[in-house]
Amino acid sequence: MTRNVLLIAFLILSLNSIAQKAQRIGYIDMEYILQNIPDYTEAQSKINAKAITWQSNIQSQQKEIEDLKAELNNEKALLTKELIVEKEEDIQIKETELKILQETYFGSNGDLFFLRQQLVQPIQDLVYNAVQDIASKRNYDFIFDKSSDLIMLFSNQQYDVSELVISSINRTEKLNEVKAKREALTNKEAVTTINDDGTTDNVISEREQKRAELQLKLEEKKAEQLKKREELKKAIEDKRLQRIKEIEEAKKAKKAKKENN
Repeated sequence: MTRNVLLIAFLILSLNSIAQKAQRIGYIDMEYILQNIPDYTEAQSKINAKAITWQSNIQSQQKEIEDLKAELNNEKALLTKELIVEKEEDIQIKETELKILQETYFGSNGDLFFLRQQLVQPIQDLVYNAVQDIASKRNYDFIFDKSSDLIMLFSNQQYDVSELVISSINRTEKLNEVKAKREALTNKEAVTTINDDGTTDNVISEREQKRAELQLKLEEKKAEQLKKREELKKAIEDKRLQRIKEIEEAKKAKKAKKENN
């Protein structure tokens, strides 16, 4: 309530100053902007999935406690006082563990809180930076959030800069993607890894690796062709030597025949 009063007082002062100086005022709808950012939708899906899992764990423990209570109630007449006290203490321990688990998951500083900070806060920062950029470039004096605690009884659509914010964020993300791709391409040219012992190993880049593989294939093909050529030369030489040998043997056989005659 106090916050709303302060905001209304701020608006009144702002309107008074408008009479003295022309000012540009705009507004955004944060909920609309976030719903139109794919990363936010994906983050919300992850958060919801985690919350469902955590809630399922809590319900499972709650059922376990209810079963223990029902079992104790059914067997109470048959148990000794010591056993009853022991079982009641077990149930109290389970209930304490359940409260701790609930606080761990959904407490003010629980896992859900930190998960939201991890996944949603960077996206909200994107929106904030986009609003600052638009306000600076278009000379806005004030940009309000329609979905906040501020009560806006009427808002003229022409002062809504939500679409500008969405466009600015999309443009920034595309530029970041292009930059990331360029950096990745540059990094692939010469990558160095640091080993546990402090030594470094140069890793062949993807492009260089492909180039090396192609060069290896060319060399293997050249070596194979050279091998075939050498084999062909050897075969021709062997055939020539065989032919010479056959001629020599034929001459010797003819000479021996003459001598025998």
